[in-house]
Amino acid sequence: MHFNKEAGANQRLVASSYAGVSRRQAILEALSIEANHKIIDIGCGAGYLVKDLAKALGDQGRVYALDPSEDQLEEARIRCSSFPNVTFFNGFADNIALEDDSCDVVTSTQAYEYVKDVDKALAESTRVLKPGGSFVNVSILWDYFRFYGAEEKLNNLIHDAFRAHCYHQMLPMELDGKLRSLGYQHITNKSLSFLITRRDQNSPARHLETMVASFAVSQGISTSEVEEWRRQLTDAEACGRFGFTSYPVLTSAYLN
Repeated sequence: MHFNKEAGANQRLVASSYAGVSRRQAILEALSIEANHKIIDIGCGAGYLVKDLAKALGDQGRVYALDPSEDQLEEARIRCSSFPNVTFFNGFADNIALEDDSCDVVTSTQAYEYVKDVDKALAESTRVLKPGGSFVNVSILWDYFRFYGAEEKLNNLIHDAFRAHCYHQMLPMELDGKLRSLGYQHITNKSLSFLITRRDQNSPARHLETMVASFAVSQGISTSEVEEWRRQLTDAEACGRFGFTSYPVLTSAYLN
């Protein structure tokens, strides 16, 4: 999936929803941030986590915010404009413009599953991380990302089309081995899963439905089928049969 302006705007709505807030809180709770730390946020998006990290650091600390989307970075610059301890990079996770052993912490939220050569990207983040540094990542078990309430055949059609939106559907299942091979220890996983049965303005399900619908059309599903899927979800919600599940996993580790 390419985060163009439309997709980026929708992603920002998800990030500002209660699911995004709780996810960032879980990341911050997993970190032991010191005032002089250097932290890189890979796939920083519109800078929601970057702002929280910048707040937590002192004048000697710095946040490096990396993202391939200039549109997202422009939003991040605006959001973090009052923090002089942030440096932005327009770039990719497998080619970071920092020196070896230059960071105390690597964070990432739903970025690595979109990198085709994820092993190269993980090796690159390890290169810039100091020995003893911490790695905290949130990725989704996409097999459990699902809307409920539409007719089964149509629902499966939409979800099957959506599987093509990222390279690694179940990355948290593979991270343990990948990180161990790179020299990480004390690897832990924490479920951030949630269930939603209503779609209000602060519900991530409302915005994710839009994202799934748009991507399904881009994959060749007819507009009429996508519109019917959305209509059935609306009817299901009105009848108390709607549901949405997602299974983010927070993985933390320390580099030996």
